[in-house]
Amino acid sequence: MATTVITRRDAGTGTPPPTGTSLRPTRTRARRRAIVGALYAAPNALMVGLFFVVPLLLVVWMSLHRWPLLGEPSLNAPENFTDIADNDLIRAAVWFTVKYTVLMTVLLFVVAFGLALLVQHRRPGVGFFRTAFFMPMAVGFASASLLFLGLLSDEIGPVNDILSWLGLVDGYVSWTSGSAGTALGSAIVLVLWRFAGFNMLILLTGLQAIPTEVYEAARIDGANRWQIFRRITLPLMRPTIALVLTMMTTGSLLAFDQFWILTRGGPDNSTTSLVMVIYREAFIRLDLGSAAGISVALLAVLVVFNVIQFGVLRRRSQ
Repeated sequence: MATTVITRRDAGTGTPPPTGTSLRPTRTRARRRAIVGALYAAPNALMVGLFFVVPLLLVVWMSLHRWPLLGEPSLNAPENFTDIADNDLIRAAVWFTVKYTVLMTVLLFVVAFGLALLVQHRRPGVGFFRTAFFMPMAVGFASASLLFLGLLSDEIGPVNDILSWLGLVDGYVSWTSGSAGTALGSAIVLVLWRFAGFNMLILLTGLQAIPTEVYEAARIDGANRWQIFRRITLPLMRPTIALVLTMMTTGSLLAFDQFWILTRGGPDNSTTSLVMVIYREAFIRLDLGSAAGISVALLAVLVVFNVIQFGVLRRRSQ
């Protein structure tokens, strides 16, 4: 009896379905693209591994040892972490760093957001102001700190002379070492001058991403400027604001240059930041293990803070 073989054909085309042999070229191309992508990413992965992952693991390993700058390390875990709570300088530095972070984040955000709103709309001369506000970012932070140190100097700085001529101060004021208030204020002015324009640019990008039709519809409905700002601008700017606040907070917690160059932590350690304590432990007391322990603790705080901040943002934006 003859057997009839019925071959199913692809509906509408009359062609047989693809076989395993015809899928091989597709799989080969996909595999080739994956290999090419991995080769492109390999240099970046190598750099991240060498300059981030390996140093991070080394710092964690050092934090578990008594590690003098000259000499053999010895295991002392968890002494480097328990000693943090018993160090009076660390406690004072933590309190000052938290106070500075809160104050600096609020002031920097207000100034940067105000500048962004000021130059948000296109009009004659706005390009000049955008450039002028951003220009301080072209100066290195250490160079900017040295510049302010010269401007505020008791001997050669012009700030005291100008303020005395205007009648705002009586005699010479030691801005960087006279008192804790003036030293902190000098550092805050420096950071505002240096970073306000950069954060303004990020916030300006978020402002310009808001569709103009939304503002026009709100004006047609009779909303005033404050209502538009509170009900439209702020909610739509939430992701950008979260990014800027995270950068500001992290940068303030890791403050070093402005205090090391301007105030040297004085007067009487009143402007000693936590990173300055890490520097002193490592390169003045020559105890790399203690410095690594403080660094790991600070890193853990930063990671927890950033996770919580982005988690709150994600819930609010849903």
